[in-house]
Formats: sequence, C-alpha cells, structure tokens
Amino acid sequence: MTMPMSMGQRTAAPPPVRRLRAGLAVGAARVLATRSPERIKAVLSVASRGAKEASLAQAQRAREDVTAVSLVCRGARGCVPRSVATALLCRMSGSWPTWRVGVRTVAPFAAHAWVEADGQLVGEDEPPGYFRPLMTVGPPALREGPASARPAASGVPGPSSQHPAGAR
Repeated sequence: MTMPMSMGQRTAAPPPVRRLRAGLAVGAARVLATRSPERIKAVLSVASRGAKEASLAQAQRAREDVTAVSLVCRGARGCVPRSVATALLCRMSGSWPTWRVGVRTVAPFAAHAWVEADGQLVGEDEPPGYFRPLMTVGPPALREGPASARPAASGVPGPSSQHPAGAR
C-alpha cells in the first residue's frame, strides 16, 4: 500500500482570534491523543456535555482552522489529533460534532479517527460506509446510552453478553 506523502491543501489562515482558539484546541488534542482510547473517550464525553449538535458548516470550518494552524493535524497520520482538535474547537463555540474512531471496511486494514456532522464525514474524501465506527462520542442530544458506541448489527458482543450468567 502506498501512503500519500504530500500534505493536504493548506487553507487561508483564519483570523487571529480563530487562529488562537484553533491553536489551543490543537495543543489540548495533541496531549489527549497520547492517552488511551478509553481516556480520550471519557474526556471527550465530559467535554461534549451541554453542547448542541454541530452543523456540517461549523464542523468543516473548525477542521479547516485546525489544519491551517497545525502541520501534524494536516498530515496523513494526524487523524487522532485532527479529529479531537476539531471536536474541541466546535465545543468552544457551544456545539459538538460526532467524533468517531473506527476501521476501514476494505483491505488493507487501517484504523482512523474522524468527525461527522449532519450525518456526513467532515473533510474526508472517502464515501459513506468506508469506515466502520468502533467508538463514538456524539452530541448529548443524540446519545442513546452506553451501547450507542457500537453498531447493533456488528456481531461484536455487548457489555452484558461478555460473561455468561453466573460465570463471573
């Protein structure tokens, strides 16, 4: 498999206030991206509390601001800090996109982190269904409970079916 080595097209620098906010989000995201997936999800779940659902335009602008201020987030391997920073930057404006981590549905295997808004991938070139989400932190209004992070028809046992009754 070949990996694209060039960075994505750089967008125009955002105004100073937006650039500062994006820089803060990127700094926090780079620290958070070094933590375990469970820790990232826990922190983002707390951060998303009280936020309204982000629109596609809000999430796209946040992603553009993040990639404008960070080479790491603009790079091919910067999906975790890019997606976390995009979500945190949306939160600074009172909204929250759907943050996801998952895998490609076609060979070769690869993990990826991304954000969605209005049911669409934000800033990704892949078609819908290209990724299978394994972990999700959505806007509070869209959460259905702890099982919402895993698709129902995935064939992966849920938390209640990991241990047969009486086998604990």
